[in-house]
Amino acid sequence: MPTKSVNPTSGKKSKDAVIHSALKLFNMSGYDGVSVRAIASDAGVNIALVSYYFGGKQGLLEHLMAAFFEGYLSTLEKSEKDSKDQNSPVERLTIIAEQLIRYQQRYFYLSRFVHREMTLDNQLVRELMSSYLVKEKFLFERIFKQVLSNSQMNPLQAEFVAIEYRDMIIMPFLQPQYLREVYFMQPSEHSFLIQYTRHIHDWACRLFTHEKKIYKNT
Repeated sequence: MPTKSVNPTSGKKSKDAVIHSALKLFNMSGYDGVSVRAIASDAGVNIALVSYYFGGKQGLLEHLMAAFFEGYLSTLEKSEKDSKDQNSPVERLTIIAEQLIRYQQRYFYLSRFVHREMTLDNQLVRELMSSYLVKEKFLFERIFKQVLSNSQMNPLQAEFVAIEYRDMIIMPFLQPQYLREVYFMQPSEHSFLIQYTRHIHDWACRLFTHEKKIYKNT
């Protein structure tokens, strides 16, 4: 999949139907709790098409995981570039966070599924971490090296700040059910994006106490 693809689950109509059904069922019952037959039945396609398109259930899983991270990293790279003209480190961090949250909202069920799978310890997750998440770490480190260039933070503090920032960006899609059932928040809605981005902006302001600008959502 090209890194600049705007749709990480694009393809033929029947292929899209398989992906849509797989994500719906995986989010309801977990990867291990869903059979290829159930996916094909829900999608209204012949079971053989799952093997034809993806080489089976494991291939479908790998496709979904890779598709998400290709789009996610492409968004991260683009937002880093788009925000370089901002003189304010707070505005840079806010723009990057907003674009990444928008991407995850756009592919809500894919984001939710992938983040949940990444909490497991298996060969596929280790491979994804050694490729996609190492690149994500490099990009976040580069961003924070720039925005914290005049900061008195030591390297370990800066690293923890980057981890905290990254966790704020993915948390609504790792724990959407918790937000819905306990806090009555809807992380897939635009109103959540506005409120949550403001929260991240305020968090960034506390890192840079000299920051006086007020962030306005576009």
